[in-house]
Amino acid sequence: MSIPPAPKLQSFDAASIAIVIGATGGIGRAFVKHLRDCGRFDGVIELSRSTQPAIDFADPGSIENAAAFVRDKASAKKQSVRLIIDATGYLHDEVFQPEKSLRQIDADYMAKSFLINAIGPALLMKHFTPLLPRDGKSVFATLSAKVGSIGDNRMGGWYGYRAAKAALNQLVKCTAIELARSKRNAICIALHPGTVDTGLSGPFAKSGLNVQSPDLATANMLMVIDGLQPSQSGGFFAYDGSELPW
Repeated sequence: MSIPPAPKLQSFDAASIAIVIGATGGIGRAFVKHLRDCGRFDGVIELSRSTQPAIDFADPGSIENAAAFVRDKASAKKQSVRLIIDATGYLHDEVFQPEKSLRQIDADYMAKSFLINAIGPALLMKHFTPLLPRDGKSVFATLSAKVGSIGDNRMGGWYGYRAAKAALNQLVKCTAIELARSKRNAICIALHPGTVDTGLSGPFAKSGLNVQSPDLATANMLMVIDGLQPSQSGGFFAYDGSELPW
C-alpha cells in the first residue's frame, strides 16, 4: 500500500511548534515523523510516559508540569504552539480485554479505560489548550474512536471503551465551546483513526476491514486537520474527513 507524502500543513503559520502526546506509540511515532518531514514547524515536541518531562495520566501533576515546560520553551524561542495531537489511548492489556457482555464488566477495567481515554485527555485540554495563540489557526486534536459513537452503535459490547470514548467526545465539544469565546480560530476536535495496525487495535481487526498502517492513517488524519475551519471545532471526524454521528 502506497503512503502519501507528508502533508504540507500550509494552513498553519510558519515558525510554530507542534506537540505529539503519546509520541512513543505506533500512531504517535508516525505523527512525529510526518510533522518533522513536512517542514512546516520549527519544532516538534514529543511527550509520553518515557520522555523528559514525562506525561503520566495517573499523575495529574505531570501533565501540568509538561505544559509549563512547553510554554517556557515556546516563549524563550518566541514561537507559537499551533498544533497539539493527543495520540494516547487504551483498549486492552495483559490483564483486561474488551467486554463482550454485561457479565464481563469489571470496575477496575472501566476505571483504567476512563482514566486513559477520558480523564487524561480532559487534563490535557485543561493545561495545553491555554498555550494556543489568540490569533491564527491552531488545533487540539485527540484520538477518539468510531465505537464511541452512540448513534452508530449497532453491535453493543466493549462497554468500558465505548463509554470512555463517548465521554471524550463530550469533553471535546465542551472545550471547543469554551475555546471559541477567547480564541476564535482555535479548533478542538475528536479524530477516529480507523483500524490501524498497532498493538491497540491490530489484534481486533476482522477479515475484510480496511486496516491501515500507522504512516497511512496519520497522513490521512493530518490532511483532515490541514483542511479544518474554525466552524468545524467541536466536531467528530474520521480519517477520511467524514463527520461521524455522536
